[in-house]
Amino acid sequence: MYSCTVCEKRFAHTANLNTHKLTHSGEKLYSCTECGKCFVSQAKLNCHTNVHTSRYKCTECDKCFASRRELVIHVRSHSGEKPFKCNVCSKRFTVSHYLVIHSRIHSGEKPYKCHVCGKAFVRSGSLYSHMKVHTGDKPFKCKVCDKTFKQSYSLNNHRDVHREDKPHKCQVCGESFRSSRSLNSHMKLHMEDNPHKCHVCHKLFRNIRDLNNHMRFHTGEKPFTCSVCNRSFSIKTNLVAHKRCVHGNRRPHHCPYCGKQFKRNGHLKRHVRTHTGAKPYSCRHCSASFR
Repeated sequence: MYSCTVCEKRFAHTANLNTHKLTHSGEKLYSCTECGKCFVSQAKLNCHTNVHTSRYKCTECDKCFASRRELVIHVRSHSGEKPFKCNVCSKRFTVSHYLVIHSRIHSGEKPYKCHVCGKAFVRSGSLYSHMKVHTGDKPFKCKVCDKTFKQSYSLNNHRDVHREDKPHKCQVCGESFRSSRSLNSHMKLHMEDNPHKCHVCHKLFRNIRDLNNHMRFHTGEKPFTCSVCNRSFSIKTNLVAHKRCVHGNRRPHHCPYCGKQFKRNGHLKRHVRTHTGAKPYSCRHCSASFR
C-alpha cells in the first residue's frame, strides 16, 4: 500500500496516489469544454462528461450523474431505501461508506492522525481539512468576492450566497432556499427524529456534530484559539467570524442595492431591510414592527 504523506490515505497503486495528491495541491489541469469545470485527472473528466450526455439520468427528477454508482445512490433519495444498517444502533445508510464512518462512533476508532499535533480523526477528509490549520492553505477562491476556502465543497456552498434566485422549495411550509443543502438543513425542522441525547441536560440533537458542539457549553472547553489575540471559542464558526470581524479587513458580503460591503452576512441582511422596508420582528405586546 502507498500512503499519502498529507492525510495518510492509502492506495494500491502509485498512479492512484499521484492522482490523489493533486487534491491537496488544488491543481486541476483538465477542463470540461461544456461547462468549464476542472478536474485533477483525465479519467475524472471523462467520467464527468456523462453528465452532459445524460448517460446516467434519473427518471424521477431528470438529474444527470457522472457514473452509474452515483445514479444508484441518488435514486435511493426518491425511494427512501437505506440498505446498510448499523448493528449497534440500527441506524441505516444509503451508502456503505457512511456506515463504515458511523460505526467508528461506537468503536471510538480514529484511524487518521495528524503528524504535527497528534490529533486523531474518524475520516481522512477531516484530517485533510485539519492539516490546513497548520499550513494556512486556502487554494479555492471565489471568482465573485475573492474569498478563499480550504475545501472545494466550502467554495461550492459559498457560491450560493451570490445567487439571487431560490429554486429549492420546502414542500411542507413553502419556504424557498438558494441551495439544496440549506433546504435539507431546513427539512430537519419538520422531522421529529433527534437520536442524539445530551446526558447532562437531556437535550436532543439531530446529529453527533451538534451534540459535540453543545457538550462544550457544559464542559467549558474552547478548543478553537485565535492565532492573533489568543481568544478561544467553543465552536469553530465563531472563531472564523471573530478573525474576519475583529482582525480582518475583508468584507465579502455585498449589498445588491447600493454595493455597500459587510464582514458578516447577518449585518448585510439587516442593512438590506433599509432598502426593502421589511420589518420581520413584531412586538408581541403592542404589534410594533422592527428591522
